[in-house]
Amino acid sequence: MADIPRTCPHCKSRLQKWRVPEDATWSEEFFFVCFNDNCSYYKRGWVWMKEQYNQEASYRYAVNPTTGASLPLPVWSDAAAREMIVGDDEGGGE
Repeated sequence: MADIPRTCPHCKSRLQKWRVPEDATWSEEFFFVCFNDNCSYYKRGWVWMKEQYNQEASYRYAVNPTTGASLPLPVWSDAAAREMIVGDDEGGGE
């Protein structure tokens, strides 16, 4: 596993371990994701998606723990994808 940051560079919130759905195209088991609804990256995403694609959607900052690369995790609401957050007891801490 790559040495990756565990905080969001946009809001400094702690990234949470998020289980990748089985039917996703990503091959990783999990990502680290910012679920702060006040994160500037997430908030700007709503505006950008509306202006660029006329979509009511946004994205959350995520990190691939295998490569250390960041990526946008698409979401359609504040609650979207939260059900896949893995508890801290499974290794999401710093």
